[in-house]
Amino acid sequence: MTVRELDAAGIHDPALRAAYAHCRGLNARHGKTYFLATRLLPVDRRPAVHALYGFARWADDIVDDLDSSATPAERGRALLALEAQLEAGLRREGATEPVIRALADTARRYGIDRVHFTDFLASMRSDLTVGGYASYEELGRYMHGSAAVIGLQMLPVLGTVTPREEAAPHAAALGVAFQLTNFLRDVGEDLDRGRLYLPAELLTAHGVDRERFEWSRRTGARDARITEVLRAAAAHNRAVYRDALPGIAMLAPVSRPCIRTAFVLYSGILDSIEADGYAVLHRRSVVPRRRRAVVALDGLVRAVAARAVSRRGEEAPVAEPSCASPSPRPHVAPVREEAL
Repeated sequence: MTVRELDAAGIHDPALRAAYAHCRGLNARHGKTYFLATRLLPVDRRPAVHALYGFARWADDIVDDLDSSATPAERGRALLALEAQLEAGLRREGATEPVIRALADTARRYGIDRVHFTDFLASMRSDLTVGGYASYEELGRYMHGSAAVIGLQMLPVLGTVTPREEAAPHAAALGVAFQLTNFLRDVGEDLDRGRLYLPAELLTAHGVDRERFEWSRRTGARDARITEVLRAAAAHNRAVYRDALPGIAMLAPVSRPCIRTAFVLYSGILDSIEADGYAVLHRRSVVPRRRRAVVALDGLVRAVAARAVSRRGEEAPVAEPSCASPSPRPHVAPVREEAL
């Protein structure tokens, strides 16, 4: 499948093909939900998404790898080195790192503004020194660089049927919605890294503080007030998904099934968190495998239909998702890789 993707994208240089294949491997290994949704894009657009994911993953691993003994100062220097390599790659100075080589090529092919990459790295650097946020407004400034710009990077690759600036706020909102879901799902793991992405104002409103969260994580004990904080955070997250939703119809028809699938799967994590009783401090909530298969199959059907319509030069009909995941269907057949 990698060969088919690269051929369709017009990527023929052997070193560049190897670089994109490396990024694809990172996406497949680490971005389970993201990779599944990417498979629903037309084959010629997938390598660019793999490159964007590979870069984000590389920076994130520098900051968050719990298996590394690197100090914050050493991680900071690694981020600066990564940024220097990125700048050199964007200037066509012969980047040697596979991820940078693929990313720079993607940025040139799709005209992605380099400020989106520098804003992203600025937020990654803040993770080395900032362990919490006072308000949603303050958190939002961080998430502009860590999440909103991911949606903005993706937009030229996905294509739009409206002016790009009209779709941009919704693309940015979807990036933020996905990250808020990650924050909620991973709140326990983030505490282990010394961070809490739930704003202090939210905790205070429910009569708890960070120390109470750490106590719950450490002891395994529950606190009804913590549950209410998490419930409120999920409600806020769902509101951001609603802000992002209109943007799906603004995308190129062949890209909508991919983003719709990611939308449903990620918002479905909130359903799983709720079903688990908001026990995210003690275990990781995941979308059940059968439910993922249902959503993937639905996305595949939509993707095939959209590509057929595109080949005929027609406009694809749009059936937008709600903020809730669909009900499971019985007897779901497995989706074969060759079909994607």
